[in-house]
Amino acid sequence: MTLDPLSYLDSLKSAGIRPGLGPVRRLLERLGNPQDFPRSILVGGTNGKGSIATSLASVLQAAGCRVGLYTSPHLVDFRERIRVDGVPISEEDLGRRILRVRRANREGVTYFEFTTALAFLHFVRSRVDWAVLEVGMGGRLDATNVVTPELSVVSNVAMDHAEYLGPRLADVAREKAGIVKPHRACVTAARQAPVLAVLEEVCRRRRARLLRVGREIRVRSKPDGSLDCRGPSLELENVSLALRGPHQRENAACVLGSLGVLRERGFNVGDEAIRKGLAAVRWEGRMEVVGRRPTVLLDGAHNPAGAAALAKALNEFEYRRLTLVLGILADKDWKGMLRRLAPLAHRIIVTRPPEQRAQAPDVLAGEARRWNRNVAVADNPRQAVHDALRDAGREDLVCIAGSLYLVGAVRPLFIPSKGSGLVGT
Repeated sequence: MTLDPLSYLDSLKSAGIRPGLGPVRRLLERLGNPQDFPRSILVGGTNGKGSIATSLASVLQAAGCRVGLYTSPHLVDFRERIRVDGVPISEEDLGRRILRVRRANREGVTYFEFTTALAFLHFVRSRVDWAVLEVGMGGRLDATNVVTPELSVVSNVAMDHAEYLGPRLADVAREKAGIVKPHRACVTAARQAPVLAVLEEVCRRRRARLLRVGREIRVRSKPDGSLDCRGPSLELENVSLALRGPHQRENAACVLGSLGVLRERGFNVGDEAIRKGLAAVRWEGRMEVVGRRPTVLLDGAHNPAGAAALAKALNEFEYRRLTLVLGILADKDWKGMLRRLAPLAHRIIVTRPPEQRAQAPDVLAGEARRWNRNVAVADNPRQAVHDALRDAGREDLVCIAGSLYLVGAVRPLFIPSKGSGLVGT
């Protein structure tokens, strides 16, 4: 039986993760090398890379450019991963592109490699001016790292995917730094000495310019949440951000520094486009408020660094009691995440995200009870949300976090998926 396009794509998940550029390069060559965009930006790092990529795309779109945006994973609909001017790839185009890439897939590539080739093909056929690409995992051997971008961004570096990227922070940093290209710039908000040492070494060896938030790029936060920024070819005051949380201000600093680099390279991105683009960003499932009275917050924090950023961001909300709905994958440092989040809550409800790698709720509950006595287990995400809302008061905060798979499963309960206008609309 011949699989339909989406079923065929899903069948590739069984190949797992296979770092390396050989198979995807050969696939792209058979497709006519669609990765050779006029202009691209490659965004890697551990946390925040999706927010940075989405923000850059929004600003470039506000500047009048036709922009392709590639991110992963999706929340509800696969088409969210591949967008042009904020609009997800249509079902018709997706089906056609899958069939085209499938015909060229002669040696068997992974799900992510196939998806990356799919995005590149769609962007070329859509005649984008810019392609903004979020790295999947690592960087050096990630399928996105076949492009030659105008600049690279390494948002930050924390321990994650150690089985693939290495056991030490410096090892992870070296893999992330693999997206730095010769004679181009790299922007980063990383601050740890071992990470900066690696980035400085790689940039020196490749004669690339390194711009660091806090040094070459300076930002000052204001009480109203806006930013003042000074960086290369850029000086702006009172820049309003659509994305909430202290970590999003770090991400915005990376965006602003990157835009300064583009100005230096002769690309016209005006102040008004920057202001308009950053104020219009929408990035679903990341510090996203989807309900009021009680306040309901979705955040895809999926590792200890993300959990720490969420914990800090919760201080910016006013609430009486906090209920956490948590579902975490087993291959993440779920103990580290619980250690950061569980003590903050009045009540915790653990559940299982709809993903094969999900940690068993009973296991999560056992660990959570080390930090919080009020822990319950729900059979599925929808039941967990129902239980949380049933017991929450109007002045309370319900935060749903721990995995983008969990966020994607419950977001349609609050915002029905329309499959359109996901960025800058």
